[in-house]
Amino acid sequence: MCEKTHLICVTALLSLLLLSPVSVMAQGGPALVELTPVATREVASGQTFVGTVMPTRRAVIGSAVDGRVINVMFEEGDRVEKDQPLAQLLTQTISLELAAASAELDLRREQLREMENGSLPEELNQARSRLERAKVMAQFSQRELERVSVLIQKNATSQSEFDSAKSSAQATQEEFDEAKAALQLAVDGPRPERIAQAKAQVAMQEAVVNKLQDQIKKYTIYSRFAGYVTVKHTDIGAWATQGGAIAEVIALDEVDVVAKVVDNQVAYINVGDSVRVEIPALPDQAITGRVAYIVPQADVRSRTFPVKIRVENIIRESSEPLLKAGMLTRVTLATGSKTTGTLVPKDALVLGGPQPVVWVVEASTIKNGDKGKLAEARMVPVRLGVSENGLIQVIGSIPDNSYVVSKGNERIIPDRAGGPSPVVLVPGPLPSLTQATGQKGATNVAD
Repeated sequence: MCEKTHLICVTALLSLLLLSPVSVMAQGGPALVELTPVATREVASGQTFVGTVMPTRRAVIGSAVDGRVINVMFEEGDRVEKDQPLAQLLTQTISLELAAASAELDLRREQLREMENGSLPEELNQARSRLERAKVMAQFSQRELERVSVLIQKNATSQSEFDSAKSSAQATQEEFDEAKAALQLAVDGPRPERIAQAKAQVAMQEAVVNKLQDQIKKYTIYSRFAGYVTVKHTDIGAWATQGGAIAEVIALDEVDVVAKVVDNQVAYINVGDSVRVEIPALPDQAITGRVAYIVPQADVRSRTFPVKIRVENIIRESSEPLLKAGMLTRVTLATGSKTTGTLVPKDALVLGGPQPVVWVVEASTIKNGDKGKLAEARMVPVRLGVSENGLIQVIGSIPDNSYVVSKGNERIIPDRAGGPSPVVLVPGPLPSLTQATGQKGATNVAD
């Protein structure tokens, strides 16, 4: 039983070895590829310069206020997005101040609303009732004064009684006038000046609340752009001072490759020129960029001008950038006379080996088969120049009026004897070879 089981295991292992990826690909037949015509153009001779990958933005993010750090939401190396919070300071005291200021604002607003609404109907009715009562009392006192005046003329009453009636009439008349004025005030409502003062008090308190709200926002420290944390300056429990550093963030979605160009060659470089960037740490990557800035101030000791080449970075699924700040680079810039050169799409390059190669398909090898157009692809080692609009100059044994494999070249299996490899072309008409010759615009050349 054990021997039988052992035999089954050995058989299964041999089957897996026979079904290795190379065997499976070989059994699958020729690779399906897409061709692009080789372009022949005038390109300028170039010079290779050493450069360094630099972030397009760098910021030491600090705290705008003093406070105790109660939460830190990042670590060194983390990717952060624009307006993402990085750290939180303690806000207990200022939150209480904001609550008190908000309550004071509510009070001011209610007082203003009371003034703008005027008197209540009940208050108006009360003022009218007081006016009516004062009117009745004034009329009664006036009639009493008239009666006493007649009596004193007939010496039928005393002088003191007359004086008392006169005083009472004056007092009730004044009470009537006062009640009349009070009713008018109730009808008119508060003076416009008092309403304006109340509005000003509301505006002042709103400014206090807005100031506290703006200040409380500063207790949360944000990243002002998308990038990566390179230095962590604080931690939970630390005391952050106003202007003190919290984190250092660099932007790497796009990077600048900075190369130092000597003064007798910088005049040939123009902003917008396409540049091929070679990174020794990434030999399997075909990277191109454009001249973004030429700093017009030379280093007086070396007589070199900084030239910045803007390159779009590749952000992997793990949020890790392919190009990192400080990487060593070599860039080829157009600094000489023009010669005829050969250019191919950068997707046609197969990198990662001892030397870059392209798969060349000559038009004479393209035949019609049962499953579509068949052809023979030949591996050609090349030396690289710098690209323009996705095309890179290559130097190698590439015939005129030929094609290169621009898609599917990673699926081609090299012939063991060094001969051509069969390929199947994607369905559809072939690109015209005449359209790829004589076009202008490439400005770079091989090393």
